[in-house]
Amino acid sequence: MRYAESPLPALSALERVQLAEEPRTRFDPVVVASRLRQMGDQCNMDFERVSSEALAEVLKGKMEKFEAAVDSLSRSWSDQNPELVYERVFLSVSVKLLMYVAKKVPAMVHPNQLIKVINGNFRVRNYIEDCGGWVRV
Repeated sequence: MRYAESPLPALSALERVQLAEEPRTRFDPVVVASRLRQMGDQCNMDFERVSSEALAEVLKGKMEKFEAAVDSLSRSWSDQNPELVYERVFLSVSVKLLMYVAKKVPAMVHPNQLIKVINGNFRVRNYIEDCGGWVRV
């Protein structure tokens, strides 16, 4: 019996050992969604009572201001609660605000809005990586 040749180059013994030692990182969207939902549930901010120019613009349907609104609200909440880590607050506020906007102005919410906001914030991306990924955030 002959085995088909692999189109991939053969790995050396050292490369096989290195690959075996590397942690296997898999992106599981279910885990990410679950973590984000948990974080959103931790946000007790009442957006109706918050005074923020960027938030007012978002609530008028200007989603290009979404990231600025999240950042502004997160900084304010972090300043009032110094025991909270800004990056976790940012994630919590972004989820809660997106859910709020989806109820108020559903036509304006894009599925990738949250991804853009999270990936667009260097501090938050580094925080997730430093924690060891979404499983540990």
